[in-house]
Amino acid sequence: MTLQGGEPLVYPDIVRLVSDTTAAGISWAVITNGWFLPRYIEALAAAGLSRLIVSIDSANLAEHECNRGLEGLESRMADGIAQAHSLGLPVQASVTVSRLVRYDDLPDTLRRLGVDDVSFSYPRREPFGSTSLVYGGESQLVDLHHDELLAALDAIGRLRKQFPVLNPRASLTEVARYNRGERQAIPCIGGHKYFYLDWNLDIWRCEAWNEPLGSVFDLDRIPDQREPCNACMMACYRNASILMHAAVAATDAVRALAAGQVGSAVSSLFRRSVAQSVWALIEETPKMRRLARRRKQTVAAGHVAAR
Repeated sequence: MTLQGGEPLVYPDIVRLVSDTTAAGISWAVITNGWFLPRYIEALAAAGLSRLIVSIDSANLAEHECNRGLEGLESRMADGIAQAHSLGLPVQASVTVSRLVRYDDLPDTLRRLGVDDVSFSYPRREPFGSTSLVYGGESQLVDLHHDELLAALDAIGRLRKQFPVLNPRASLTEVARYNRGERQAIPCIGGHKYFYLDWNLDIWRCEAWNEPLGSVFDLDRIPDQREPCNACMMACYRNASILMHAAVAATDAVRALAAGQVGSAVSSLFRRSVAQSVWALIEETPKMRRLARRRKQTVAAGHVAAR
């Protein structure tokens, strides 16, 4: 589970929320602007936080501070990230593709801050169904035209050679296809393996869906949404769909075999999209292993602190 906002660390019960979620056996991450990290990071780590994600708007941190309207943010971020590392927490930068981003300069800034890896979000063109999101679609910073966005995707692809990027190469390709108006190869797993939970505790297939699927308390009774949808380019859904596509296809094939549907099982597995997903998993496995090691260190550190 990932808590986003707004700014999650202004929620007064954030530490208890992380603690209760961890006690339920759920791996937990938080996306923050970093302002309150020095105040909360030690308590969050002790409560069971698995991963820290810090928003970065620009490789020029003075420009980043100006865009956020928070003077002194850089030092608070750096302090919080250093504390997170001392507690064994993996730290990820989250960068929204915008006109502020200078991709060639990002690696030096990210290394200086001490983050382990970076993920990119894409400016959203689709309207939101849920009311629990804050988003300025009219901003000139994210109102990228077609060629600008394709150039940004190319720049992110090149950056992968200099710094760990969590957007799989196949995901970047899918988003480029979306922007060129081409048919996408891999359907979204939103509503099946990945969901959005809003502040009313309603479950949505995704933020851009037109209506909720039901209450979170009814999640186990909500039918899987398996009808193909390629209507948006939200990075979290695109990345997860690429990485999980082969596993979903394998599960479908096993169920088809159990039902005696051999042809359906074969067609589920022997598709180009499944090969693309497997290759993406092979590419991303070293990063996943590093993240898993950091999580184990975090858990071990938490046990020591508890004793």
